[in-house]
Amino acid sequence: MTERLYAPWRQEFIFGPKEEGCIFCDPDSRKNVRDWILHRGKTAFVVMNRYPYNSGHLMVVPYRHVADLHNLRPSERREIMDLVVLSSRVLTEVHKPAGINMGMNLGRAAGAGIDGHLHVHLVPRWVGDTNFLPVLFDTRIISVDLHAMCRRLKAAFRKATKSKKRS
Repeated sequence: MTERLYAPWRQEFIFGPKEEGCIFCDPDSRKNVRDWILHRGKTAFVVMNRYPYNSGHLMVVPYRHVADLHNLRPSERREIMDLVVLSSRVLTEVHKPAGINMGMNLGRAAGAGIDGHLHVHLVPRWVGDTNFLPVLFDTRIISVDLHAMCRRLKAAFRKATKSKKRS
C-alpha cells in the first residue's frame, strides 16, 4: 500500500487562479496581501508568506515595483534593512527560532516566484526542522495556525515599534 502525505495549503498557490499584475503592488487593494501585512513603513512593508517554507515565514517588500537591487533608492535600501532587523527581532521574541534564514531570489533563474518585485525572505529555523518530508515528499509540516501566528506577530510589531518611538 502506498501512503501519501499532503500539503493542502500549497494547492491554492499551485492550482489557483493567478492574479493579474504584481501582487505586491498596491497591497491594500489585494485582500490576500492586505490581511497578512504585519507592519507598514514609509517605503516598505512586512508581510507573512501565505505559502510558507516554515512557520512564521515573513517577507520585507518595497512598495515601489523594483526588480533589481541597484534600482532601489537609498531610503528604500535603508528601510528594507531596518525592517529585516525588526522582523528578525520580532520573530525571535514571538516564535523563538534557533536561527533565521534571510535571503532574496533575484530573477526567475534564481528561484524567484515573483521576479518583478524584489522582496527579502525571513524563514525561522529550528534544529532538526529539516527531515525526510521536504526532501522525499516535498511536504512541510507547518505546526502553527497562520491566522493565530499573524495576530501574534502583528501585536509584537506594534509593541516593538511603540517602544522604539519612546526611546
